[in-house]
Amino acid sequence: MTLDSLRPLATRAIRPFVAAAERIGLSPNAITTLSVFTAAAGGYALVVGGSDPSWYGPAALLVLVTGFFDVLDGALARATDTASDAGDFLDHVLDRYGDVLILGGLAVGVEQYLLGMLALTGVLLTAYLGTQAEALGLDRIYGGLLGRADILLLVGVVAGVGTVVDPTVYGLSLVEWTLAFLAVFTHVTAGQRFVWCWRALGEDPQSSA
Repeated sequence: MTLDSLRPLATRAIRPFVAAAERIGLSPNAITTLSVFTAAAGGYALVVGGSDPSWYGPAALLVLVTGFFDVLDGALARATDTASDAGDFLDHVLDRYGDVLILGGLAVGVEQYLLGMLALTGVLLTAYLGTQAEALGLDRIYGGLLGRADILLLVGVVAGVGTVVDPTVYGLSLVEWTLAFLAVFTHVTAGQRFVWCWRALGEDPQSSA
């Protein structure tokens, strides 16, 4: 169960922010676009934080704000009845840029390029499989071990902790262990979504070549 399953609850919780955004004339697409800038700033702060942990505090805030915007844009689109295929397309494209900027920044900051590449490919495949299911006529898949909300929250919390303490276990820092975790379990999530989609299409993975 991922935090994405709590999206309806989060949508209710941010109603005051939705109302405020509507009052000042912000569009869902503007919030989606703004999230790329917060992701880019967060990614930069994560890069610098690898050598100067004091930057992890701003990085944590920016990553969590990016996650907040990810909920706010959709909630505003539904509240103003402006949801559209174009907006959905823009949201998914810019979300992937945001993922690359944040996880790339996390990996570059601690010079763990292989772990970063594995984590990024897992995140991108997970997102792809979620939307590919919808393209094939199924429901969009949000489930699995790790959703985008889980990943952003994890990175934000780890960065926040990294401002205060950076324990090393078996030669790896907390940030490096986080990358290792993401490198493994984003691919597990992608595998879960693949199996669910495959079975929904009437296939049994164990009986196929």
